[in-house]
Amino acid sequence: MFPSTSPEAGRESWPAGPHPGPAAAPTRGQPPAPPTGPATTDGDRRDRNGPRRARRAGEPARRSEDEIDEVEEEVIPPVEVRRQLALTIAGFAALLGVGLVLGAQTSGPGHRLPFAFIIFGVQLLFVLAWTMAMRPPALLVVAGISAVVAALADVTAVQTDVAGLAPLGYLAVGGFLAAVLGQLVRRVDRVRVTDSLGATLLIVVGVVAFGTLIVLSRIPAGTQAITVCLTASGVALTVARLTDAVLPWPRLAPQVPRGAAGVVAGAMVGTLTSALLGSYLVAPFTPTRAAVIGLVAAVTAVLSDLAVGYAEAGRLMAGEPPTMWVARHMQGPLGGFALAAPAAYAMCMLFL
Repeated sequence: MFPSTSPEAGRESWPAGPHPGPAAAPTRGQPPAPPTGPATTDGDRRDRNGPRRARRAGEPARRSEDEIDEVEEEVIPPVEVRRQLALTIAGFAALLGVGLVLGAQTSGPGHRLPFAFIIFGVQLLFVLAWTMAMRPPALLVVAGISAVVAALADVTAVQTDVAGLAPLGYLAVGGFLAAVLGQLVRRVDRVRVTDSLGATLLIVVGVVAFGTLIVLSRIPAGTQAITVCLTASGVALTVARLTDAVLPWPRLAPQVPRGAAGVVAGAMVGTLTSALLGSYLVAPFTPTRAAVIGLVAAVTAVLSDLAVGYAEAGRLMAGEPPTMWVARHMQGPLGGFALAAPAAYAMCMLFL
């Protein structure tokens, strides 16, 4: 059946033009038409985000990244090398070396107490200088325990039946643990204990290291080894400081008042001095052997002294207040001889 109404009724007529709708996509194979509006840049986008601030009169223009990096790099002026101070430290190193070498000559079978007393005096100077310079927590406790460990190390080195380093090693471990426990007792010092473990270890091991000289004096040819090694160390430290007073060049670091010429010259002159001593000593010493053990001792002493200078510069750059003037400058030569002592013992065991 057909509807009673005409099929054309109620139906919208088709428009004459094209059907409205979204813009016709480009035909396949044809590139899209370029935009007709003006091209936009990053600067235009910034302009649309907000208005640009007008540069005031006298205000500098915006700097490039390279110029900003150059401004941020601070030029650190080098620390001045004080000639009088370098000469004073050189004199102290020479006196310390002469005292230790002459004290070793007084040592003999059954007559080692004078040398032990000299070593104990040097150990007390080491404790004073290093505790005042490094300032660990519970300073008096660490200094007292280190002094007791120094005395026990000297007595042990003199009284033991067999000369060896094992008893001194046990004393070093026990002294370190006692010093750490003494720092943990006080709540104020407990927070800084982990930061000062290295300083405490250096102080305790340093005083015990001097005791190795007493043990070495009880070994055949040990006194001669002490003479060669400590003479080389003393000459190296003295020459290095004297060279710094005259020619501190080239500077190893702007914050450290030391020069590479002094370090190299000190090690070379110390080695030459030990070789000359080896030509006058009896067997088993020869100039070659004396030069080898003297080279090791001299390099150890000079590098230890240099490391102390770097540590002091690091503390000053970290903002820590400077410590006692005398203790700060005695620290380097004392540390050099402290490390040269076990080096002399090791070289004596290996080469003699």
